[in-house]
Amino acid sequence: MPKHVAKSDLAQKTCARCNRPFSWRRKWARVWDEVKYCSERCRTESRRKPPSG
Repeated sequence: MPKHVAKSDLAQKTCARCNRPFSWRRKWARVWDEVKYCSERCRTESRRKPPSG
């Protein structure tokens, strides 16, 4: 029996900075409710300037 889960079956959120969807990651398991950004880059840029769009 496989131990992995298909990426399409993982929880998803939308990044507060770039509005792109991103999937749950193992390193976010304990803080998934607090995760707002898809990457470190989006997190740091959100503090610098408003989103372009």
